[in-house]
Amino acid sequence: MRGDIPSKKKIPFTIKDPFLQYLKKVGRVIELPIQYDDLTRMTTSVALLDAEGNDTLWETAYYTPSDTRELNSALTQIYAFLKTDGDLGVLEHLKVARIDYCTFGNTKPFRVRIINGLNDNYDHFYVKKADASRLYGLELEDLLSPNKITYLMDGATLIEEHVAGIPGDDFMDRNLDDTPFNKIRIVKEFIKFNERCFVRLLGDMRAYNYVVDITPDIEGSQFRIRAIDFDQQSYEGRKSFYLPQYFKENNPIIFLGMGHMSPRTMTQYQLEERSLIAARIKRSRKRIDQLMRVMVQDTISDDRKVKQLKEELAYHHKTNTFLDCSNMGEIVLNNIQLLLAKDFKQSILIS
Repeated sequence: MRGDIPSKKKIPFTIKDPFLQYLKKVGRVIELPIQYDDLTRMTTSVALLDAEGNDTLWETAYYTPSDTRELNSALTQIYAFLKTDGDLGVLEHLKVARIDYCTFGNTKPFRVRIINGLNDNYDHFYVKKADASRLYGLELEDLLSPNKITYLMDGATLIEEHVAGIPGDDFMDRNLDDTPFNKIRIVKEFIKFNERCFVRLLGDMRAYNYVVDITPDIEGSQFRIRAIDFDQQSYEGRKSFYLPQYFKENNPIIFLGMGHMSPRTMTQYQLEERSLIAARIKRSRKRIDQLMRVMVQDTISDDRKVKQLKEELAYHHKTNTFLDCSNMGEIVLNNIQLLLAKDFKQSILIS
């Protein structure tokens, strides 16, 4: 079965007290001046079109004058929490330029555009509904990927920073016609991204759920693929759902790899990424241990999906260790341990 179709709409999972205490300990919980539901009091909304007149699936929200004043004050404070560790001295130069509402997907997020009055520069952040699996996904991204990510939560509300980059689908439409050197670098990064997703079991990485950050470099460019949707952290039961290579939306890069990369080279890049993940675990071992101790006691999927995934991973890895897992947290922990242990015999496993 292909990995490109979720079984059905994902259900949210409550953030239980052990996970909440972990989030407080690592500084992710803060008292926010408004909640997600406050943004739903819009009076009307208008479809947001891109520069070419296409529907973006976002709508610009409008509020009453009194709500607009309240939201401007609260949202600029939240931006200060995200960017300046709560230094409110920057607020006099900030204002909310626009609030957009996404009608697509499970999370129904709001995207807030903040303008700096001193230079007209703008930035964004997102207001979403907090969900346990999404928060596990954010934590694992911060700890196991090369990318640090800032987010805050309060009750049922999640605040996420904007991850800059070209949306994956736009990147494939406009940026793949490049030099042979850059094409190899693009494929290399996708192989590494594919490995990172599979190790920590982040699913549904179709092209519109990640961005590509391009950095000019000597005689070419460097590429970094960054996930922007963590809704499907270890939720689905199909192994292929956690391998971006199986989504048809990613086929342009897959075909690029077939023309520019040998299987031996692909394996080399997989091993390189596993080595980097191992190094990240060693640097953050105490925190990862704390997170996994909470996760293996939590529920972020249903029994049927857990059963399917552990059986498929047991077959894939040719080991029965997965068959003893009783929840997704245990499966994630086993997958991390096994994938690292296969090629790195030193003592790097989570205790």
